[in-house]
Amino acid sequence: MELFYYLVFGGLGAVVFVLELSKSNKDRVNTSPAFNAFKNNYLIVYSLMMAGDWLQGPYVYYLYTTYGYGKGDIGQLFIAGFGSSMLFGTIVGSLADKQGRKRACVTYCITYILSCITKHSPQYKILMVGRILGGIATSLLFSAFESWLVAEHFKRNFDQQWLSLTFSKAIFLGNGLVAILAGLFGNLLVDSFNLGPVAPFDAAACFLAIGVAIILSSWSENYGDPSDNKNLLDQFKAAAVAIASDEKIALLGAIQSLFEGSMYTFVFLWTPALSPNDEEIPHGFIFATFMLASMLGSSFASRLMARNTPRVESYMQIVFLVSSASLLLPIVTNFLIAPSKATPGGGISFGGCMQLLGFCTFESCVGIFWPSIMKMRSQYIPEEARSTIMNFFRIPLNIFVCIVLYNVDAFPITVMFGMCSIFLFVASLLQRRLCAISEKPKSQDWTPLKERDADDEELIDP
Repeated sequence: MELFYYLVFGGLGAVVFVLELSKSNKDRVNTSPAFNAFKNNYLIVYSLMMAGDWLQGPYVYYLYTTYGYGKGDIGQLFIAGFGSSMLFGTIVGSLADKQGRKRACVTYCITYILSCITKHSPQYKILMVGRILGGIATSLLFSAFESWLVAEHFKRNFDQQWLSLTFSKAIFLGNGLVAILAGLFGNLLVDSFNLGPVAPFDAAACFLAIGVAIILSSWSENYGDPSDNKNLLDQFKAAAVAIASDEKIALLGAIQSLFEGSMYTFVFLWTPALSPNDEEIPHGFIFATFMLASMLGSSFASRLMARNTPRVESYMQIVFLVSSASLLLPIVTNFLIAPSKATPGGGISFGGCMQLLGFCTFESCVGIFWPSIMKMRSQYIPEEARSTIMNFFRIPLNIFVCIVLYNVDAFPITVMFGMCSIFLFVASLLQRRLCAISEKPKSQDWTPLKERDADDEELIDP
């Protein structure tokens, strides 16, 4: 492996170590023992859930190829997963507000375990069922757990600022350290122990089973709107009213869709960008480097959110601008650096090295984005429909990713990166607008909408 990869990985690791070691009292938040016990319990569960997810990621495509399926068939399986997340996942995730968030988290574990079991069959129809189950589970992972955490945090009367601490630690562990360890563990199972490409899925099912046991034994149930007279359609209508009546919620949803759409597109593009001539690159090590960069971002975010200034609405404008610039690098290097004459199997080019640094910058922005968007969602999304609205936000995201997957070969890679860069720039503009209106007093909340409607009716019909 080339020295360059070790230098980047070592440099990022050193910066993360220094950041964590040099935290002062201003960067730390004084909390209570009760909160620390609550936070640690959630972090253990969240880390187990993310381990179950990260173990599968690097081996899904590879498993399908070992079963003899081509790029077209595999593409349809991936589209089915995102389509399932958009359709069925939105419905199942929205039920969490009415049926209970703890129950939804347990459903995530069971659904994902069943999805892992389907990977043992080479039959296409069974694999398709597995992708559909995986899509449902993904929607629950990114809505039910956060909804349960926010509701439980305030139900126990913990300080609102402490919620940011849990968010940043969850991303640092679940989306950083656990991702790296999961990648190494999966590599150990498949390559070192020669257990085959299904082994990581079996290991993921084990981690999920441990997680569901902890949830059942230590979590209490909480709800959004448990009223018996509100069906699923009414929940969707109420969530739509909440988004339409509060510009902050609408802006937050647009920002999230633009950033996450660009992020998921980047997942499909970074490999061909770094090896345009089929250069030999260490995919697993580069993935671990990206996760380390994400840890750097979440560590930096924890410092920012521990202080009253700058506000999250303010510094996220800069984060989106930096992420937009970082994804322009493939276009810049394409024009400024002479095309590489490397032969297939050779090492990474100079342009690839520059792009790798830019991609690490983007992943650092991803590390800042997750805890920051979680904090903003906890502030602006009404508790009564938190899961429903969060799944609404994922609908345009899943549509966008399905379109990209379907047309991934139709456009040059520079066009795709340029599109993502534009989306991120638009996100920065929307974030600027959100920052401006968030400083004003909140004019309306979704919670009292029914009360206001009743008052209006009394005025019209005395």
